[in-house]
Amino acid sequence: MAEIFSLEYPQSLGVFDKYADAQKAVDYLSDNEFPVENVLIVGTELKQVERVTGRLTWGRVLMAGAGSGLWLGLFVGIVVSAFSEGSSFLATVAGCAVIGIVFSVVFAALGYGATRGQRDFSSVQKVVATKYEVLVEHKFLAQGQELLAKLPGRDPFAV
Repeated sequence: MAEIFSLEYPQSLGVFDKYADAQKAVDYLSDNEFPVENVLIVGTELKQVERVTGRLTWGRVLMAGAGSGLWLGLFVGIVVSAFSEGSSFLATVAGCAVIGIVFSVVFAALGYGATRGQRDFSSVQKVVATKYEVLVEHKFLAQGQELLAKLPGRDPFAV
């Protein structure tokens, strides 16, 4: 699998500020019969971005724990009741839901309590690239450069 993300002697066809521009360049190469199976688009200059989504309080933490426990308990209850005979479907599902809520609330409280107020907010994170480099197998570099020089809107002074 790792071989699919590597080239023998990669050479740069260009560096782009936006992924869409790098994709457009590769699409242009493909439209012009270039062997694009010898191309990689590599995100470079990576940075981690964290978007704060809200403030955490004990109430929110416990409610989130209860909500996730409810869904997990319902799922487990439905699965268990599908394979059990002689027990009430509703009793099994309700019992599993209650157990799921209790366990999830306890674990959510323990996790939040362990932070001791040092992270009283919720967030989502992702890693983003600020540049996108189009690399090509060395034996196709000249052909790729020639084609990309004709790409409409392409900066002739770009790498």
